[in-house]
Amino acid sequence: MDEIGVGLIGTGFMGKAHALAYRSVRAVMGDVPGARLVALAETPLDKAQAMAAQFGFDRATDQWRDLLGDPAIQVISITTPNGMHREMALAALAAGKHVWCEKPMALTLEDARAMEAAARASGLKTQLGYNYVANPAFAHACRLVADGAIGRVVHIRGWVDEDYQADPNLPWTWRATIKDAGLGALGDIGCHLFSLLTGLAGPIESVLGEIDTIHKTRPLADGSGHAAVENEDVASALLRFESGVSGVMTSSRSAWGRKSRLGFEVHGTAGMLIFDQERMNELQLFQNAGPKATQGFTTILTSPDHPPYGAFCPAPGHQLGFNDLKVIELAGFLRAIRDNSRPVVDFTAGLELEKAIHAVAVSAREGRRVRLDQI
Repeated sequence: MDEIGVGLIGTGFMGKAHALAYRSVRAVMGDVPGARLVALAETPLDKAQAMAAQFGFDRATDQWRDLLGDPAIQVISITTPNGMHREMALAALAAGKHVWCEKPMALTLEDARAMEAAARASGLKTQLGYNYVANPAFAHACRLVADGAIGRVVHIRGWVDEDYQADPNLPWTWRATIKDAGLGALGDIGCHLFSLLTGLAGPIESVLGEIDTIHKTRPLADGSGHAAVENEDVASALLRFESGVSGVMTSSRSAWGRKSRLGFEVHGTAGMLIFDQERMNELQLFQNAGPKATQGFTTILTSPDHPPYGAFCPAPGHQLGFNDLKVIELAGFLRAIRDNSRPVVDFTAGLELEKAIHAVAVSAREGRRVRLDQI
């Protein structure tokens, strides 16, 4: 396979990120199939045509189903609002297309289960947009844990905070509804945190959660009044992993000053690891070794010694960015298609992340610890 045809649905923030990744992936990585940008779907048609010209797609349409029957397309990227993911993914799989879909996977667990079952039955490759697990710093953290650099893991803490809903005067949108957005902070950013925590500590056994909506209503854009906010602004949970490791997670979309504060601490019997996505090219390592007088946290700056950093830049300290992680994510997906291997976060792995965030919401509503295998 030398080239793979691409259809893109949606041209917002993540649609552009996908387009940039497709245009860059072979130039950066070298060992992956090239991507031919066949068709782009967006509404209205004039916007679709303008974005197709900007992104470099051959043609544009305002009917996303037009992509399904095009034999030149082998992969469909879904970067639309959450409520559209199930219908589009099921249709793409039924049409014989591999699917790269942004997170969260779906609005409900029922939708996620249907998508996972369809993907498994189709034999096609699927991938969800968990690009933070593609960070070379995170991959190195996982290697250090696996190699015993901090001893046996005993506890893990994670956080993901942003302030895009901190202002009480921001107008009400579809993101405030369960029908169109599903979960709030859990579905939008909390799922990213769970992708990191499970990558470090393995599958989650159970959660004890609490959620809250800070701004109960928001003003309508037309000034006619206020509407209710139906989903959570903040969430937290005590975690128990199948390995026996304990943990804590917290997530907020109303944390003033936080832009992408996605991070973790991994506590071990012989040291600790700390990571913060706002400083995404750094990893903090403490090891209980050597003279006490000289012990302290070491800052590990990502470099060509942390693959695939070197594919982007031969020099340490020059740093990768968000869109570079999308390139790494896509490269893994293209290799999985070419080699008939399993992508890192396919729909099966994604379903487990959906179970985790929905378990926190169920636990908060019902006031009890919830096992993931019972929801």
